[in-house]
Amino acid sequence: MPTINISNPINLVLLLAATVLLIFLGKETKKSLIPQIVLFVYLILLVLHVIQLMGMGPEDAELISTLYKCITFDFLFILMSFISYLWVDDLEARLKKKKSIDNSLDWFWKKI
Repeated sequence: MPTINISNPINLVLLLAATVLLIFLGKETKKSLIPQIVLFVYLILLVLHVIQLMGMGPEDAELISTLYKCITFDFLFILMSFISYLWVDDLEARLKKKKSIDNSLDWFWKKI
């Protein structure tokens, strides 16, 4: 089964650049859908890596190590895209003058 290796430094830099650009696009257009799509893609990638890891045997030690690294980076990208989704969603809510149910991260937004 082919694996999507995001632990490769070149792939990692390309994914990071694409993620930052999409987050910036979402911020500039004030649309929270763009970071939401990024978050959804990384969640799917995480699920695919976990499914691949579950299907590995002990003879695939090198591939298992690579998948663990990929899962670690998946979690980091999920964290980054989730925080950026909350941020852009807050910007969109302020623009449309919607009342947010819970502003528990309001202290964080004021520092940005």
